[in-house]
Amino acid sequence: MAVRESPVENMAGIGERIMTLEELTGFYKDKRVLVTGHTGFKGTWLCRILSLCGAKVTGYALNPPTDPSIYQVIGLEDTMDSRIGDIRDLPSLKKVFDEVLPEVVFHLAAQPIVRDSYKDPVYTYETNVMGTVNILECIRATESVKSFLNITTDKVYENREWEYGYRECDPLDGYDPYSNSKSCSELVTHSYEKSFFGDGRCAISTSRAGNVIGGGDFANDRIIPDCIRAAAAGKEIIVRNPHSIRPYQHVLEPLAVYLTIAMRQYGDRKMAGYYNVGPDDGDCVTTGQLTDLFCQAWGQGQTWVNRYDGGPHEASFLKLDCSRIKRVFGWTPRYHVKEAVEKTVEWSRQYLDGQDMLEATDRQIKEFFVTVQTAGNMR
Repeated sequence: MAVRESPVENMAGIGERIMTLEELTGFYKDKRVLVTGHTGFKGTWLCRILSLCGAKVTGYALNPPTDPSIYQVIGLEDTMDSRIGDIRDLPSLKKVFDEVLPEVVFHLAAQPIVRDSYKDPVYTYETNVMGTVNILECIRATESVKSFLNITTDKVYENREWEYGYRECDPLDGYDPYSNSKSCSELVTHSYEKSFFGDGRCAISTSRAGNVIGGGDFANDRIIPDCIRAAAAGKEIIVRNPHSIRPYQHVLEPLAVYLTIAMRQYGDRKMAGYYNVGPDDGDCVTTGQLTDLFCQAWGQGQTWVNRYDGGPHEASFLKLDCSRIKRVFGWTPRYHVKEAVEKTVEWSRQYLDGQDMLEATDRQIKEFFVTVQTAGNMR
């Protein structure tokens, strides 16, 4: 299915750009914000930014999906209202909505691993599709919600292994159960938006991000966490598919965009739509090149070896066309892939050295948004 582009397409970045931390604080301070999937990698980083901006943050998610987890490592539970629950449990989710009365909702809860989706497709579809239905049902019944953003993935597109980046108007049809379930999550969101929110009460968008890397990702079957585990153990890194090409970006890149979309559409529903968020073409690299960058940043003679294992189908070439988010919001990536890897290694080394990781995380957030401010002042 191809999706329409919103009328804001013709506004072409009029006065728009990604916000600085101070500007985000001006909007989010004292706002009631609900984040699903807050115990995960991206969810933890997002909630911490919101807390630094003075938002009243509530999270709804299962217990952390990994052990260790960034959620536990930085002590996020002590800094926000954390509710442990299953996104598939509509009554439990509705109770949280009724108690919190959120004004802004970010939906990140998902089963996010391609290989796990082959092992348990039913759970993957239940979580990624019906979980989205449940969120939208709660929003439909909660008048306080004015802005909703569903975070999906670059893998929602029908991938024909073409050289050009996929655009928001290209057909959706993910191949594997994870990718397909996220395509379905997009379609559910589009249907609810058209069927139940035509009155303008709540602005609704989806955002499709490329592969993110950053400190605190402890997931299995992801290349950078695999690199860190191997390096920390003094072992050679095993790479199972070094020739696959992916759009890699630091985790703070899409989070800055998510926060800006939710903020802008809150005040102007015309800003709502479907947005790709990914790095520039030069930062779409092979897994082997990414591992080379990691080895350089880690030092100590770190090496890797190609051990292709056959495995289930995964796309070998995937790239996003992010011209729309650049036109509408004046966005440009702040870190190239080399810097993203270096920031990830920096965080990981501090963790392994036993440093205060809440402080380390806050420091990287503030450094990133200083970069945003500097770039904004240069325009």
